[in-house]
Amino acid sequence: MGVPGGLAVIIPAKDEAERIAATVEAALALPGADVVIVVDDGSSDSTASIAQKAGAQVVSHEVNRGKAAAMETGAARAALLDASVDHGGPRALLFIDADLGASAGATSTIVEPVLAGEADMTIALIPPQATAGGGSGKVVRLSRKGIRASTGWTATQPLSGTRCISRPAFDVALPLAVGWGVETGLTIDILGAGFRVIEVPCELHHRVTGSDLRGQLHRAGQYRDVWLALLERRTRRLPVVNRGFRPASRVVRRVLGG
Repeated sequence: MGVPGGLAVIIPAKDEAERIAATVEAALALPGADVVIVVDDGSSDSTASIAQKAGAQVVSHEVNRGKAAAMETGAARAALLDASVDHGGPRALLFIDADLGASAGATSTIVEPVLAGEADMTIALIPPQATAGGGSGKVVRLSRKGIRASTGWTATQPLSGTRCISRPAFDVALPLAVGWGVETGLTIDILGAGFRVIEVPCELHHRVTGSDLRGQLHRAGQYRDVWLALLERRTRRLPVVNRGFRPASRVVRRVLGG
């Protein structure tokens, strides 16, 4: 059974004036997408006005509140739109990064399984980025190990933030884990509630954190937030209802070239 309500694309953004227009335009062209919501998370540049001119609905935070808060704000706006017009049911939610530019169009590969009812959450597996460098993988390993311990499922890219989620699956994860722990928390909560999660290759291109002091501080913050998300979920002692799966579905086989 598919998702009758279509798709809302939600783009958390902070100081992304350079790329936001291209990202919004690519998102508007996605199959099933009838609304793009940019959450301007305390930007000091013209991100909000550029996004609006490109065709997005814009919701602004006066001060930076972080990615998880921006995701919740965007999802809340989508819920209001769902309630305002009877269009068959709640929209699925596609969360993408504001710096993807034209490559955001490639997210159609993760949208299709959710709209077709073949998965409740899809996670984009992105290729190695040309400018990547500096990270030792500690945060990825922490997240992967924690997800596996909680659910029995091993994620390939547990920190991938580009995800398509059905509204019922998203709602069970509220409130979201704070900060950079949001992806880890989403995966554990959604799998723990018995929903289906798959990873799908997706040709996306975005900026990558470097190895300078700023990059190191970024990764330290990531490690802290992932650790806190895992600690909170261990404290809850969530029952594991479903351990996830990697189905050889029609969509995934086609994406993989089989």
